[in-house]
Amino acid sequence: MQQQEIQRFLKNYFQANGCEIIEEEKGYMTVQLTIELDKELMNRPFYWHYLEKTGGVPNPMKLTFITNQEAAPEHIKGEVIHFGSPRLHQIFQSTKNLAAYIRLYENHRFTSGQQVPLKPWLGLNVRISYQCDRKRDVFKSLGLQLINGQIVENFHDRLLNLQLTPKIPDYSFTLSPLIMPKSGVSRIKNQLVREIEQEDDNWAVEARERWNKDLQLLEHFYEEIEVDEKGETYENEKKALQDQYEPNVKISIVNGGLFYLTDRAV
Repeated sequence: MQQQEIQRFLKNYFQANGCEIIEEEKGYMTVQLTIELDKELMNRPFYWHYLEKTGGVPNPMKLTFITNQEAAPEHIKGEVIHFGSPRLHQIFQSTKNLAAYIRLYENHRFTSGQQVPLKPWLGLNVRISYQCDRKRDVFKSLGLQLINGQIVENFHDRLLNLQLTPKIPDYSFTLSPLIMPKSGVSRIKNQLVREIEQEDDNWAVEARERWNKDLQLLEHFYEEIEVDEKGETYENEKKALQDQYEPNVKISIVNGGLFYLTDRAV
């Protein structure tokens, strides 16, 4: 995820949750939080508990996020946010909590007077976590048409170029899916698994090599101890090395939704 994509994601997130974008320029943005988002992000339970007890006037926080330190003016003070930063991961999790699923329609505004068919798409934003003693996250956005099974990548970016509305627009009708959303989720996951299986696995091989070296050190430490005397401590340390180094890949859904789009949209 590039820095400009982070700023665009933040803007969409805050606007979708009713926050006012007070100022936005290249490299930074200032946002006035709502009460709900202040409670969600700012970890001020005692403040909000006190207000609720006393009936005080709420004062949600105002935040400035710097997404590009080189582009932002020097006088702008705020929280630097980048891919991998704790705040961005917190917002990713918040997105999952607050808006795990949506339904939107393309506001195509065709003026022919004829009824326009809208085809159903399942859109999923997913996180692929490559885990060993090191961790790397990759985010992907995939769309699956629920009639012909077509899968497209960068689906979220394609949606950003469309005008979407929560209500079906005039002179439109939706086509019924031939693929049910639950089955669609499985298809997308299977597609990702196939892609992962074809990727370079050097990271996993190197993790196992580091694991083996530390395992040899552990065995060397316990080599003069009888097998029946090694006990629980040895087994716990051996298990800890496995937990630390064993390579695995996890696919998790960040959020998703159903999108009814024209043929021209994707």
